[in-house]
Amino acid sequence: MSPDGAALGIRLRERDLSAAPGALNLLESRTAADRGQAAALLAQVSPAALGHEAPGHVIGVTGPPGAGKSTLLSALLSHWRSAGRTVAMLAVDPSSRRSGGSLLGDRARIDFDHADRGVMIRSTAAGERLGGLAWATRAAAQALAAAFDVVVIETVGVGQAETEVADVADTVAVVVQPGGGDVLQFLKSGIMEIPDVLVVTKSDLGQIAMRTRRDLSAALRSLGSRETEVVGVCSIAPPSGIAELAAALDAHRGRLDLPARRLASRRAGALTDFVVEHGERGVRALGGRIAAERLLAEQDPGLEVPALVGVLERGLG
Repeated sequence: MSPDGAALGIRLRERDLSAAPGALNLLESRTAADRGQAAALLAQVSPAALGHEAPGHVIGVTGPPGAGKSTLLSALLSHWRSAGRTVAMLAVDPSSRRSGGSLLGDRARIDFDHADRGVMIRSTAAGERLGGLAWATRAAAQALAAAFDVVVIETVGVGQAETEVADVADTVAVVVQPGGGDVLQFLKSGIMEIPDVLVVTKSDLGQIAMRTRRDLSAALRSLGSRETEVVGVCSIAPPSGIAELAAALDAHRGRLDLPARRLASRRAGALTDFVVEHGERGVRALGGRIAAERLLAEQDPGLEVPALVGVLERGLG
């Protein structure tokens, strides 16, 4: 028997954190019955049901392997919890070809108190979409934002497809390490277009770290992204720059037109999900992408992604 998705959604809406594991299990399920219950869950935490956007701050964290993302997140988690903020972290790992599940289990790399009920960390599989985000991850971030103060999506690696995190998160932090030659590579791949905050780790390396920060600032100026803050941090004891980074993330959220950003995110997600299910032929049957976007724009801005996908599917009829 499938879990009651609507009941789980109501519990999340009431900020009952103990509902989060069951909600994630439901959202990750691939059975037809559970997908229907998942849609019912998401309807309960939609802006239409809440009367406003979910209050949690959804933060995407990405960057090349070895840049120190997990160590940084451990330090940020400690900072947020000391301030009394509840935190959910979704660590996106590569998928096993055999089981479809997560391979790395990123929870093992993030330091946290397993008895702390204000923290939930979940390893989630990237699925079949290389470099992108599985449907369950995107849906989970939106659902958890109704219950947790901060929701972090840590993505695997970095590449052109990784820019998908920008369509889900309120704030995107790109993490780089000093002296890695990442600036030129990022300019080539388009990654410099997505960060709202750039984080240079290992600032204890001195001049190398300072040079990397200067190079990144210069690259941002050349792209006209002067508002993007570059923050240097050191995550090893004694950590430094963590409070400044948390403040920069909050400052970006404070500048956002959050309803507009999330509305664009939901509509982009609906079109992505529709294409995964029906292919480009389905989009052409709607009259092309512009026609599909126009159809979405005519809908209630408070509808969740599954409801918006249904709008597109009805358009096929």
